[in-house]
Amino acid sequence: MKFISVSTLSLIVLSTLVAAAPARKPTIYLLRHGEKPSNGGTGLNSDGEKRAQCLRKIFGASSKYNIGFIMAQKFKADGSRNRPFLTVSPLAKDLGLTVDTKCDRDDPKCVKKAVSKYTGSSNILICWEHDALTDIAKTLGDDTPPKYPDDVFGQIWTDLAPYDDVTTITEEDCPGLGH
Repeated sequence: MKFISVSTLSLIVLSTLVAAAPARKPTIYLLRHGEKPSNGGTGLNSDGEKRAQCLRKIFGASSKYNIGFIMAQKFKADGSRNRPFLTVSPLAKDLGLTVDTKCDRDDPKCVKKAVSKYTGSSNILICWEHDALTDIAKTLGDDTPPKYPDDVFGQIWTDLAPYDDVTTITEEDCPGLGH
């Protein structure tokens, strides 16, 4: 008969419990792209560029947000719909991440699928056109998501697993920029 030590048995039990424990689901942060040029063209205006730089501090490596996956809506070859990507690109570069732009602006099911496939231990940041943020929150599971105001750029929506309620709406608090 072979005996194992109590410490070995403890390690076996602990390993089994850890393996059986469900993985923590990431928190999802949703935000609107930075401000656009007054002529309605592509890209960001100077405030939008300032906001993109501010997000580097808000969501950066030393922040409480622990971002490990960033999504922005797919942009077109002519540069249209590129504001979400331009808004989060500086942050992604700082964090050593690639911005996932596989999903079209009007395809919240694609966003949900990408979120469900994410297996990292960090959180998710989604930057999109403001009207589509409500649809994304609803598709993720929130039956009564908020509506992102037309005249606001600085809200951060927090959606905790199981993603059935945008629990917190906070302001980015970027110096020199309105909300």
